[in-house]
Amino acid sequence: MNKLKLEILTPNGVIYNGNALSVTLPGEEGEFGVLAEHSCLTTLLEAGVVDVEKEDKSVESILISWGVVQVDEEKVIVLVEGAVAIRGETESAISKALEDAKKLIKSIKQDSSAIATVMAKLESAAQNLL
Repeated sequence: MNKLKLEILTPNGVIYNGNALSVTLPGEEGEFGVLAEHSCLTTLLEAGVVDVEKEDKSVESILISWGVVQVDEEKVIVLVEGAVAIRGETESAISKALEDAKKLIKSIKQDSSAIATVMAKLESAAQNLL
C-alpha cells in the first residue's frame, strides 16, 4: 500500500510528522478518509479525533479542536488551534495524555453531542493503548 506524508501542526509546535497509510479527519460535513494519491482539497475541520494508520498498521489517535487541512496526492497538512496525541510508552504517560485531552475538550465550545462523540472515541483509543 502506498503511503502519504502527514504533518499535524499547532501554534505550539508539531504534533505529528511522519508517514501514514491513511488518515481519517473530522470534517465539517462529517468524517472523511485520505489515502495516498488522494485528489487535492482544502477544507475546514471540526473538533474531533484524527486517526492515523501508521506503516506498521497501528492506529494513533490525535484529538484536535478545530482547524484546516490541505490534501494533495503525496501530503496531508493539518493546521489546528489545539491538539493532543493519545500515545505513550507507560500507563502514566497515557493517563497524562488523556488528562490533557479532557482539558482540550472542555475548552471546545460545541454542542454536547459532538463532545460525547469525541469522548467515546477518546476512551476507545485509550483502551487500545492499555
